Amino acid sequence: MSEGVEWALHSCVNLAWSGPDRAVPAARLAAWHDLPAAYLNKQLQALARAGIVTSTSGPRGGFRLARPLAAISLMDVVAAVEGPEEAFRCTEIRQQGPGRSDRAAAEAPGCAIAHAMSRAELAWRTALAAQDLDEIRRQAERQAPDAPERLRAWLAAQ
Repeated sequence: MSEGVEWALHSCVNLAWSGPDRAVPAARLAAWHDLPAAYLNKQLQALARAGIVTSTSGPRGGFRLARPLAAISLMDVVAAVEGPEEAFRCTEIRQQGPGRSDRAAAEAPGCAIAHAMSRAELAWRTALAAQDLDEIRRQAERQAPDAPERLRAWLAAQ
């Protein structure tokens, strides 16, 4: 998984903390965590295409959440940034080289490794889909109660 997922998740929480009426430019979101603005902007554009954030252009433009954090799952963000494809792709190497089966690939039983990886991926995706970003926000605020106010003050100082 790319670091863009982490950046996108933090950006969603930061947008919630910034307030519903404030559009935050990608460069400001990036500066808060000392990230490259152009790369974070790509992640934010992916979130916009997925309907997680909206973007407004112009001097007072930027990004804001398109829906409440409680309506955004971790899986929503992962799929927006990484795409919907499965992480593991079986290429049927068991049908190559001297270890290949004499059976045709169409007749061979399904690959045990592919089945195991598919079950693990389903469990992972199910767990991510079950956790929303509002849960993450609440946990972050328990760990750093002053974080929302520090972010708002920092954005206001712009």
